[in-house]
Amino acid sequence: MRFRLSDLTPGLIQPLWAATALVCAVAPCQLAWAQDAVQLKSSPLLQDKLPPDAAKSAPVFLQADRITGRPDLDTTLEGGAVLRKAGTVIRADRLTYDQSTDRAVATGNVRINRGGNIYEGPLLDLKVDAFEGFFTAPSYQFLQNDAHGTADRADFQDASHATVHNATYTTCRREAGPDWLPGWILRAKRIDLDNDEETGVAHGAVLSFQGVPILPVPAISFPLSDKRKSGVLPPTLGLDNVNGAELVLPYYWNIAPNRDATLTPTVMTARGVDLGAEFRYLEPSYGGGIRANYMPSDQLRKTDRWGVSLIHAGNVDTGMGGVGVSVNLNRVSDDDYWRDFTRSSPALTQRLLPNDLVASWGQGALSTSLRVLQWQTLQDVTAPIVPPYDRAPQLTARYALDNWHGLDASVEGDFTQFVSNRTLTLQPNAQRSLGVVQISRPWLAPAGFLIPKLQLHASSYQFDDALSNGRREADSVVPTFSLDSGLVFEREASLWGKSLVQTLEPRAYYVYTPYRDQRLLPNYDTAGNDFNFASIYTDNAFVGHDKIADNNLLTLGVTTRLLDADTGAQYARFGFAQRLRFEDQKVTLTPATSPALAGFSDILLGASVNIDSRWVLDSTVQYNAKTEQSVRSTIGASYRPGEHRVFNAAYRFQSGLSEQVDTSWQWPLSFSGTPNGPLASSERVGRYYAVGRMNYSLNERRLVDSVLGVEYDAGCWLGRVVFQRVQTSTSSATENLAFQLDFVGFTRLGVGRNPQSTFAQNISRYQNLREPGTAPSRFSNYD
Repeated sequence: MRFRLSDLTPGLIQPLWAATALVCAVAPCQLAWAQDAVQLKSSPLLQDKLPPDAAKSAPVFLQADRITGRPDLDTTLEGGAVLRKAGTVIRADRLTYDQSTDRAVATGNVRINRGGNIYEGPLLDLKVDAFEGFFTAPSYQFLQNDAHGTADRADFQDASHATVHNATYTTCRREAGPDWLPGWILRAKRIDLDNDEETGVAHGAVLSFQGVPILPVPAISFPLSDKRKSGVLPPTLGLDNVNGAELVLPYYWNIAPNRDATLTPTVMTARGVDLGAEFRYLEPSYGGGIRANYMPSDQLRKTDRWGVSLIHAGNVDTGMGGVGVSVNLNRVSDDDYWRDFTRSSPALTQRLLPNDLVASWGQGALSTSLRVLQWQTLQDVTAPIVPPYDRAPQLTARYALDNWHGLDASVEGDFTQFVSNRTLTLQPNAQRSLGVVQISRPWLAPAGFLIPKLQLHASSYQFDDALSNGRREADSVVPTFSLDSGLVFEREASLWGKSLVQTLEPRAYYVYTPYRDQRLLPNYDTAGNDFNFASIYTDNAFVGHDKIADNNLLTLGVTTRLLDADTGAQYARFGFAQRLRFEDQKVTLTPATSPALAGFSDILLGASVNIDSRWVLDSTVQYNAKTEQSVRSTIGASYRPGEHRVFNAAYRFQSGLSEQVDTSWQWPLSFSGTPNGPLASSERVGRYYAVGRMNYSLNERRLVDSVLGVEYDAGCWLGRVVFQRVQTSTSSATENLAFQLDFVGFTRLGVGRNPQSTFAQNISRYQNLREPGTAPSRFSNYD
């Protein structure tokens, strides 16, 4: 801005200089004279926290009804006294300020605002810049978490450290009236506040809930913000039909901003002590974590139990480019671990545990990888599993060219050593070498596409034992031709007053693969492709390299979509696809597998509707026109009219195998406020929420898995109760009950597994009642 002094009346010049001084006290300014013009340049903009040097050199502003004193020595302010210095505002009835010592003494209705934290009381004695002094009988409120309390005295060591004596602390909003009682309150002989670490430590403390003391502790540490901190986490009690009563005593170690660890000892009355630990790390070029559990002398199995899970992903810089490294290791002590530790790491609650190491490198069109994969198979005598083959090792290389004279071409090679326990498998171990060559010529346009492609697949095997024909080697060469084509038509449409674009997208995909006798070839990594919209337009009925299906078929399909005319957002999608096989398929995975016959395949029907942001509908049906019956169906819907309100329902059917109905929900039991909008904090207070999931098997006529819970939002505290039942086999299940009190901004106390984790894992689109927010600025509480 530019002001000419000649344009200003004498009465405006003094306020202008005062405003200029105030702005420059907050953000350094430069004054540039241009003859009779003043140019103001603000640099930098308002800062939430001034650098120490700038704060120390900032001027002091005084204001009052009556000001007396001696220049450069002391000043007395009476009536509406105000002292301002960068980051600090002191208000009082009377205030004396000694400039030589930078000491302020305020009496009568004293209020101090330091970086948004407010203290009020009768008497303040403070060195303003060093922020050393005391406050008698203060009440206080903190900016970061809106916590407040009272004390007999507050001692300020510096701008970041204070101690309050005979103090209280709560995040419950104070209500009018002398009979107000906070939902929870901490009373302590002394509370040490550290704003650098954003933590508080209460000594000689008692936590009361609804006026009842529930947790006396000699010392307890608690956060002043959402920042992570080291310390003992709230203990958790639990009750389980397998473990008995449980007591979990976790300790969190905030090693660095990019590293942390959690120690989790768990006492189980029916089994013993389980020692758990987790370490996580994140660096610019790598990250990961390791989790381990050890239970000596488990009374359930009369032996030591342990489990280890490691995940690592990173990049190693070399002179020839970066090498990507990923590690996924999972090992347990015995076959029953997945059944007995259902609340362990999700990676260890399966029966097939991968132990995978991959190193990959790529530069330009060339990429390579080296992989070692070993499986740990947890066997069950009632339902044995044929273990998959280990890959020790697998070496792959691929060279691909895109748009090379209009062609897409690639060459891929793979060498794999397959190893397994011969007592559990029927096939010999082997070395497999294969090569895949592909070349295609895409024609792409907005109105459609045409892509002819040729492929040659060659494989060779060397076995460590003879096959049924006495040979120790085998090979196969299979060519494939495919032609993919599609068109895109569009027209303008409207629905419910919305301008739409409707598309019609027919697609035809032809593939021909001649028959090659592969009956003597083993099967190490090949399985049948799932029949869905993604796989119906592929050239092989199998996934893997051991079997290449012979094909002479045409896939026809059509899709129509409804798109927003302005944004392109998809409101609905409907699809249809079916295969016409001209010849019987002869290649099968096993001799017992029935081949696909010539003629029409089952019909795939799919629909996805999202006309309204509240509703999501998705369905896929596999229909057999000959039997006029559905072979497999999945129909799902989700309704979410607003925050913390969602209902999900799904129906899944597979002929002859399973038929299930799965529902889940999060819904307020008492309704108020705008149904389609966000809930204000006042609307959430005093509200119950029903939360749960029911997975029911129609053919077995029983519940498979279930979660039933209730949440209560009281504003400054949350209550959660949940019952969970998990089916571990056809005849057994684990059941547990959990309860949690969440004292917002302070700590959590509970019995059983964290209900929030249970809800998030079982309920799609579940929302926590308290989401972490951004740290407030001191200017949001500037006074």
